[in-house]
Amino acid sequence: MVNKMKFNKLIPELSVSDINKSLEFYTKILGFKVEYERPEKKFAFLSLGEAQIMIDGNSNGGQEFKTGKLEKPFGRGIHFQIELKKIEPVLESIKKSGWPLKSSPKEYWFRKDKELIGMKGFLVQDLDGYLLMFNQHIGNKPVK
Repeated sequence: MVNKMKFNKLIPELSVSDINKSLEFYTKILGFKVEYERPEKKFAFLSLGEAQIMIDGNSNGGQEFKTGKLEKPFGRGIHFQIELKKIEPVLESIKKSGWPLKSSPKEYWFRKDKELIGMKGFLVQDLDGYLLMFNQHIGNKPVK
């Protein structure tokens, strides 16, 4: 029986400068799972919990997907929020690896209509400068 993976409706594809180093970072440090890959195309589809991303190291091909020259840090002006049931395992793995955090874990609340949604999260940049925000839901409360 073939396992049919459910694909999210929005899946970012990140251009990376070194597919092997990026795969090591995303899988060994952050804990993503390789769902499938095309090594000959320097491509991998990754998941962590319900989050999905693609990484693409084929910087010479696919010009229709390029909007300009890639210069580090890649992805300026965007960050990716990844909600997990618990952020501690990822945080501990990052600390153990010696990889620097962009910002330490903190609690924050944002308003959605008449409710406040609580999150605990931190920021880390990958090898190419993509900004990743790992979050954990910590509760809801009414706006006072």
